[in-house]
Amino acid sequence: MLMALEARAPWEWGTALAAWPMLRMMGIWPRPKSMDTHHVIVYPGLAAGDVSTQPLRAFLSDMGYVVHGWYQGMNRGPGRGVLDRLKEQLVAVHRDAGAPVSLIGWSLGGVYARELAKELPKSVRDVITLGTPFSESPRATNAWRIYAMLSAEALPNSMMQLQLADAPPVPFTSIYSKSDGVVAWPASIQAPSKKNANIENVEVFASHMGIGVNPAAWYVIADRLSRGDKAWSPFVTPSAARFLFGK
Repeated sequence: MLMALEARAPWEWGTALAAWPMLRMMGIWPRPKSMDTHHVIVYPGLAAGDVSTQPLRAFLSDMGYVVHGWYQGMNRGPGRGVLDRLKEQLVAVHRDAGAPVSLIGWSLGGVYARELAKELPKSVRDVITLGTPFSESPRATNAWRIYAMLSAEALPNSMMQLQLADAPPVPFTSIYSKSDGVVAWPASIQAPSKKNANIENVEVFASHMGIGVNPAAWYVIADRLSRGDKAWSPFVTPSAARFLFGK
């Protein structure tokens, strides 16, 4: 039944594009301070590429951020030197920006973002994931067979899964949906961490295929990126749009 609900994804794409100019004009979206512009890298999900993240990247560019794709074609998994190239890209963007970089990952792309933050914490400002499975078995998703086919790699074993479930050492926001038809939502819940108190899980009403272009998800992303140098604080659901979010 949840897989069937993925059919609403095109509506989410249309809703986001229709709402963008209106909400921008109304000043609802949190926007960065003029002196707070920073770089953002957006990673696509499994079997997707930069085309899938173009609406989100355009939205963030319109807000004033310097936004980068992952520039590696279709996401077939972390093999074939993918992670090495992602590290090189992050180091280069950090160097050129002169400041840590925000990382946003959709589904499998969020796994990359989390792991990059663990390996290069000084290069990462914060991490935001969208429908990303990291806290339970890969078989908690309906995409694990596709992953195995495209990547030609074995699924993570229990030890690797424990490492994936560790929270990154930077401010982290997991955006998830209980009506996700691809990833079982408990797999996107970050458990409390003794090493990092700046973590949160934010529920939106979205499909997996549409969460990256969902207006509520965009609001959360905009809010998190606009914090600037202020002390981290949890996301607060806007009262005027509370119906778009979970508890």
